[in-house]
Amino acid sequence: MMQALWYASRSSGLVALLLLTGTMLLGITGVVRFAAPGWPRFVLAQLHRNLSLITLAFLAVHVSTAVIDPYAGIRWIDTVVPFASSYRTFWLGLGVVAIELLIALVVSSLLRTRIGLRTWRAAHWASYACWPVAVVHGLGIGGQDIRTPWVLGLTVGCVVLVAGGLFWRVLAAPAAEAGRAEVIRR
Repeated sequence: MMQALWYASRSSGLVALLLLTGTMLLGITGVVRFAAPGWPRFVLAQLHRNLSLITLAFLAVHVSTAVIDPYAGIRWIDTVVPFASSYRTFWLGLGVVAIELLIALVVSSLLRTRIGLRTWRAAHWASYACWPVAVVHGLGIGGQDIRTPWVLGLTVGCVVLVAGGLFWRVLAAPAAEAGRAEVIRR
């Protein structure tokens, strides 16, 4: 049973990394106002939102199996109070910070109509902290897993994709801002 929990925790963490990377990339495409033929922007926005929620589900499995697995001795309180665990304190603390940032992003999105667009955008800047903190958590707490070629390749691939997306965002930002300004003037 303990080995099954270990596999469930590791695999759900890796799937969460993939989903979080996809969510980040979809968010970037929304910022640069990308629209593909046959895929209106609202479809990408819905996909972004749904992927975020699926990411939370995988993170719930990741955290639950890590707590239930007696090997590391992670307590439930360690999953909400950053840097409180006796097990790999710093690396686990980063994971807690990443999850709390992600929860803040999801909650602000669910309350978007009530908190206003400006506040929502300000809260969404946390995504630029959430994703790298989650990646560093995985690299640090991964132990032997991160030395496995396919896990390292998956992590490096996610980093390359998001770095490329951010580079694209920086290049496309002036055009996206001009488009937003045009919509506001109308």
